[in-house]
Amino acid sequence: MAVSLLARDVSDLCLGKPALRSLSISTTVGDALSALKRFGENYISVWNCDHHRRLSGADLDECRCVVKEESLSNPATALQAPVSILIPKAPRLVTHLGPNASLEAIDLILEGAQNLVIPLEIGTMNSRKKLLQNNLSNSTLHNNRQYCWLTQEDIIRYLLSSIGLFSPTPVNPINSLNIIDSQNILAVHYDDPASLTLPFIARSLEMQTSVAIVSTDGKLIGEISPFTLNSCDEDVAAAIATLSAGDLMAYIDCGGPPEYLTRLVKERLQERNLEQALEFMEEDSGISSGASFLSSYSSSSSDEEFGFGRSGRPAGGYSARVVRISEAIGCYPWSSLVAVMIQALAYRVNYVWVVEEDGTLAGIVTFSGMMKVFRERFRTMD
Repeated sequence: MAVSLLARDVSDLCLGKPALRSLSISTTVGDALSALKRFGENYISVWNCDHHRRLSGADLDECRCVVKEESLSNPATALQAPVSILIPKAPRLVTHLGPNASLEAIDLILEGAQNLVIPLEIGTMNSRKKLLQNNLSNSTLHNNRQYCWLTQEDIIRYLLSSIGLFSPTPVNPINSLNIIDSQNILAVHYDDPASLTLPFIARSLEMQTSVAIVSTDGKLIGEISPFTLNSCDEDVAAAIATLSAGDLMAYIDCGGPPEYLTRLVKERLQERNLEQALEFMEEDSGISSGASFLSSYSSSSSDEEFGFGRSGRPAGGYSARVVRISEAIGCYPWSSLVAVMIQALAYRVNYVWVVEEDGTLAGIVTFSGMMKVFRERFRTMD
């Protein structure tokens, strides 16, 4: 059974997945932002010759550009920067595979790939597709082919569908499986300047995690996620430059920034004589209608088994991944592997924070860590 599981073509996991939209490498940051908002997506692909890269969290990387003092004085110029500055420099974050590749592609992810690019089978191109191809920003075609992402989440979901094959490993507590990472925790204190989070946020994009916000005694308070920032307007750059990490959590939370924090950001911009940034912020807030989303929670087990979700609720599912809030999703060292898998999949995240019983941050469990466990189990089953 293990051999047959790995022998499946990766194309089997691509059924029903949407084709990637794409941008040219020559696109500007501002145009990339417009495309993300127009398509209502958290990511868009960037093509350069025969190489394919993922642009994820463009709002975030735009913030990295305009949060600098010289850029805040002229944010319009920062938006004219080439989109290439947003692409992570880490090698092999995106890897091409043919549709007939086997699921041993798991090894590529364990070697550092975030996403696998798989060509989709399409029929003869009709006139509408040919018209779309002429406008690359609206097209899902590249060299007459369509492609999709195969993500870590897709593979974990596939493994969960056959979880019984791996018994008894899935019911073991995560602290017995050596997958709690306590060394690569990205964290800042609640009162630290939000600008200190920027290098951590950049790193969290590559790791597909978030930045933890902790108290002075190390207790987990919340998080700042690249994907939450991705749902914010451009004026979040001014918030990063002027607020504390704790205030930034409240600023980017669902429902839009509180009025008192918006006033505080504007006051601090005035104090620093950043008039153009202030004008840009007021113009942006004038045309933005704010973000809204619907969410639903469903309890599937006790808090002790499934850890805790946002607002202290048990893990449940969102109806859409449009906006994420800043409360952290966590579990305990004694939570079972399958419970943590379900919790992460329910919230559409690639990680779960691990906390001690008193709330102290102990580490993080990621999808790549989970896949290592299953890959080792495959080897013992062969």
